[in-house]
Amino acid sequence: MVAIQNLEKSFGARTLFSGVNLDLRRGARYGLVGANGSGKTTLLKIISGEESASEGTMVFPKQVKMGVLRQDQFLADQERVIDAAMRGDQVLYEALEEQNRLANGGSASADRIAELDEFIRSQSGWTLEARSSEILAGLGIPVDSHPLPLSVLSGGFKLRVLLAQVLVAQPDLMLLDEPTNHLDILSIRWLEKFLSSYEGCAVVISHDRRFLDNVSTHILDVDYGTVTHYVGSYTQFEAQKVAVRERKEAEIARQQKAIADKMAFVERFRYKATKARQAQSLVKQIEKIEVAELPRSSRRFPQFKFEPRRASGIDVVKISDVRKSFGERRVLNGVSLSVRRKDRVAIIGPNGIGKSTLLKILVDRISADLGQVEWGHETHVGYFSQDHRDQIGSGKATLLEWLWTFCSTQTEGWVRSQLGKSLFSGDDALSGLDTLSGGESARLLFCRLMVEQPNVLVLDEPTNHLDIEATEALSEALKQFDGTVLFVSHDRWFVSELATRVVELTPQGYQDFPGSFDEYLAKCGDDHLDAEQTLARAKAEQKSKSLECVSDRVVAMEQRDELKRKRNRLKNLPGKRDQALTKVEVIEKQIKQIELQYEDPAYFTRTSAADLQAQHIDQRRLHDELNQALAEWEAIEAEISALDQELTGLGSDSTE
Repeated sequence: MVAIQNLEKSFGARTLFSGVNLDLRRGARYGLVGANGSGKTTLLKIISGEESASEGTMVFPKQVKMGVLRQDQFLADQERVIDAAMRGDQVLYEALEEQNRLANGGSASADRIAELDEFIRSQSGWTLEARSSEILAGLGIPVDSHPLPLSVLSGGFKLRVLLAQVLVAQPDLMLLDEPTNHLDILSIRWLEKFLSSYEGCAVVISHDRRFLDNVSTHILDVDYGTVTHYVGSYTQFEAQKVAVRERKEAEIARQQKAIADKMAFVERFRYKATKARQAQSLVKQIEKIEVAELPRSSRRFPQFKFEPRRASGIDVVKISDVRKSFGERRVLNGVSLSVRRKDRVAIIGPNGIGKSTLLKILVDRISADLGQVEWGHETHVGYFSQDHRDQIGSGKATLLEWLWTFCSTQTEGWVRSQLGKSLFSGDDALSGLDTLSGGESARLLFCRLMVEQPNVLVLDEPTNHLDIEATEALSEALKQFDGTVLFVSHDRWFVSELATRVVELTPQGYQDFPGSFDEYLAKCGDDHLDAEQTLARAKAEQKSKSLECVSDRVVAMEQRDELKRKRNRLKNLPGKRDQALTKVEVIEKQIKQIELQYEDPAYFTRTSAADLQAQHIDQRRLHDELNQALAEWEAIEAEISALDQELTGLGSDSTE
């Protein structure tokens, strides 16, 4: 697919990488990893042609179709959401637009009408809108917003539309820079499935370990001044990289020991006549030994450490019947929780369900419509906002000056040492706040929490913008924290490492599970954060048990009634499917009759322009009806599959 030879990229005296030789193949999915600033995005830009390499060559197949997701793309607010997604396949979209104009009174030759029809038919163009809508829905954009202008969407959802454009295009080569940013848990899982069935070549930058494990067949590691190719998932890559490094270190140690042994002999017998010739020979041998110098890794781990100034009381916070709406949209409907000291509470659920809102209510950033939040004795709360600028601001102060305001009694040396633990060393401390990247601003906020020493940490998406090394360091620091943590995160690895309690917000309410994430999955039998193999494992372990929900409010009678309803539904669906399929076949036969007329060369000469136009309008109507019928048939098939899988999973333990 792409052959890269001796690639190098330098900026002045600084070389990001050199000597890069890669063969990117069709059907493979490459996770592109490395520390922030190591050159991952630069490599992606070089492959896409947006940026030139300093040296080296790249060879692509002829007419390769490329799809690129970057973090700095923009959309026109006035465009409809569905149109923006369909525009991912620009050529097909424009052909459909032209055909639509002709159908609404535009003029064109009969040859042009036939040419458009042939092209659209060959590209399955009539399915473009349905396919685009399916991808948008999979990425968590509600169907009722698809015909609306992009201006109704938030910035995070607009980025989802950009991702949808790339997926709709069905490119041969897909380059994705942080595709999971601004996706919620369910959307990330959907994207994993989509990419796993993708037949082209994909190169994906991500800091989400679980996502990389579930998607990647290969890893490209930007480190040591080059790019190294590994086969396997991210977890396999980690083990391979450590093993390679250890082998190199062992080889260098052997060489250094051999030199030391020879030098000891030389020093001992250099001036002894009977050994002088042998000693001289050893000197020549030593001069020929070339000891490889291991390059320094670009990966750096922050030294986060959160130490409470004092312990809180046993009861940390009590949340009583908290409710919140924004206009007519209700996001929190009677949430009640009691959190105790040393709990690490993960709050999960789809975007827009109220997770961040609940945290903001806890820290008094916004007020609840109803309900109360009561903090316990001696609680001191530290808050990490998803919007870093909301806490850092945009002034001209340096990092040193800004951090010093939160620990004004300390010395400059002490403040600098705290910045150093967060990887701001030397002159970095004198950089302005307005120069910070997303990852740097996150590390600075954690540095503030370290110096403020709260005993309760409320963290809203703390791993956003952090590289894998910083995420690992944060996870370890929070596990060692002798206080209480309430956090929202879409990073499944982070949640599974940290949570001792899981609170899931859903449109129907909430579930409060006192246990780890893995225990939560095993108990619920429903996969919210992990890949499908976790669900399969959890179901296998629970095969002898009946399906149960963690909420005590769902009684056994309601479960039996719901199960009976689903079985009856499954019994009736095949008949509806057959009816839908018959409708599809009838419409396809009508379309085929029109297309057979087009295959007759004389048809266009003996048919008037008015009749051609009417025939075309009729054809467009039939295609619209076909799309609707296909969508109906596919929806029934999907429901049959889902119900069948669910009821099969319950097995003989379920009772009517």
